[in-house]
Amino acid sequence: MELCEFKKLKITRFTKNGAYLSCGKDEEVLLPGKEVPEGAKAGDELEVFLYLDSLDRPVATVKKPLITKEAPAVLEVTEITPIGVFLDWGLDKDLLLPFREQVEPVAYGPGGVVQEHIGMGDKLPVYLYIDKSGRPAASMRIYNRLENGTEYVKDSAVEGTVIRINPEMGVFVAVDDKYFGMIPIREIHHRVVLGDKVYGRVTLVRDDGKYMISLNNKAHIQMDQDAQLILDALEAMGGRLPLGDKSDPEDIKKRLHMSKAAFKRAAGSLYKQKKIIIGAEEIRLNITEI
Repeated sequence: MELCEFKKLKITRFTKNGAYLSCGKDEEVLLPGKEVPEGAKAGDELEVFLYLDSLDRPVATVKKPLITKEAPAVLEVTEITPIGVFLDWGLDKDLLLPFREQVEPVAYGPGGVVQEHIGMGDKLPVYLYIDKSGRPAASMRIYNRLENGTEYVKDSAVEGTVIRINPEMGVFVAVDDKYFGMIPIREIHHRVVLGDKVYGRVTLVRDDGKYMISLNNKAHIQMDQDAQLILDALEAMGGRLPLGDKSDPEDIKKRLHMSKAAFKRAAGSLYKQKKIIIGAEEIRLNITEI
């Protein structure tokens, strides 16, 4: 039974505790009664997420967690204990962030570090993993999981999540939650907190593929340029462009010569300006605003 995975499982039987789902030969997992869909019957297939209940027993849920093993997320601290802090990940049992997986300081300001330690209500960037005892757990050591980038070039507009603060070096950022980026400490002119979203531009792509990032407003200039490219392409295609959130990054790069992340940012800006309409598989000009 693979924990922290979405599975489509069939209902085999019902008890007073809920519905049991088949998850392999001679294996079943409980879906608690309060989560069983109304009218469900034996043989129905349900998409569920598997994790552990408060007694460390495998259990299924139809709820969507706030984090999966596919990508990091920012989660709120709900409890501080001698073994670590617990985080709200949208399920009945909170997620443990062990002390050994924590990263501090939490915040930095122009005058120096302003918050050394994690507190209640803090929102922390973490990834989800299965620990050595087989339990779901969280780690703030996202830095070690980032890839060297190939998506962006110098002056590209980027966005990322603050994942680590070194007051002597700079602020480390997960660009698109995937690539390594760093903002030099001299660029930090306001309070920065772990988990913050930041927007900037690439000033240097190092030989190892790591991005150096600036927070100055050239990023907005780049996004405006990307938005204009999209408008030009829409007009050339008669007002419709077969690109959207589900489009392959290579298709976007081939048509528009920009990354998928840059496309999404520019398209989002145009949508806010009511210049385009975004569909599931395409974008199109908003004729009523022309």
